[in-house]
Amino acid sequence: MRARIIRTGLDALYLTRAFRLLERRWAGMGLVFMLHHIKPTRESASRFHPNGILEITPEFLAIVIGHLKASGIELISLGQAVNRLVSGESGGRFACFTIDDGYRDNFQNALPVFRRFDCPFAVFVATGIVDGTTELWWLGLEEALAVNERVTVVLDGTERTFETATDAAKQEAYEAIYWPMRAMPEKEQRAFIRDLCEKCGVDLAKIRDREAMNWHEVRRMADDPLVTIGAHTVDHFALAKLEPDDAMHELTRSRERIAEETGRAPEFFCYPYGDPGSAGPRDFDLAARAGYRAAFTTRKGMVFPEHTSHLHALPRVSLNGDYQALRYVDLYLSGAPFALWNRFRRIDAA
Repeated sequence: MRARIIRTGLDALYLTRAFRLLERRWAGMGLVFMLHHIKPTRESASRFHPNGILEITPEFLAIVIGHLKASGIELISLGQAVNRLVSGESGGRFACFTIDDGYRDNFQNALPVFRRFDCPFAVFVATGIVDGTTELWWLGLEEALAVNERVTVVLDGTERTFETATDAAKQEAYEAIYWPMRAMPEKEQRAFIRDLCEKCGVDLAKIRDREAMNWHEVRRMADDPLVTIGAHTVDHFALAKLEPDDAMHELTRSRERIAEETGRAPEFFCYPYGDPGSAGPRDFDLAARAGYRAAFTTRKGMVFPEHTSHLHALPRVSLNGDYQALRYVDLYLSGAPFALWNRFRRIDAA
């Protein structure tokens, strides 16, 4: 429902050409795209796939890269973008591509597309996912609901049973459970999903082994001159929900672990979830103190010269599975949706 409402608003902005009125002031220096999974179209009789929002197809990725090139957008690395921002170097508008978490499809499906277009990109690796010590809880929740027709959980001290025989019921249950899980303390959240998946006959380790890269694949990515490997914590915890020392451990240990495996310590970091409730000013300061050159949120927006003073709270724009059409890419490039979203503020770092 929410995605449909947003699409309706974006379509109106596009069809009326109103976005062109905002483009000159709000297009900024460029933008940083955020992706997660790059997978072929899913073949399934079921329409229940809440994490499909995190997937785009390799074909759409290729279309977007080709469209950006044809539009005169420079496709540059994160290092080049940060250098340009800090130095004030003039140049054409740019786009960077980033992919979060460290999924195997990044290696199998995304890398060949980026190579075809000689396009730089970054992969932010949560080291616990690659090490096999961190649960992909959002995928575990989806699978638990997908394979069961009734699920019982305890939320906020109250036992609730969800009838999940239909796709619509599964989706309703997912949303009812997902958001309380997001609000849980991080370790409590992981205990909750382990318990739920055990009761529902879902193997979290099997999901992780299926979906995550191993270190051999990460090293092969790191050795490609097009690829920048960044850090994304150890356990994919929301830093804002951790005590300062625990948050700093996530920041520093993830970089150390990547350096141990690839021989190079990451310069860049992105915050798990990345919304204001998951990463705020305290965490931006911690990322700077941890020694990262820059860090990236999921706060929506374009990159402006003013971000020079906010290098550890840089915005990104999601290439989202629900919006796989070039009209949305053109809207993003104009900056108009984010000007409206941010109430005409260029910087969102509070």
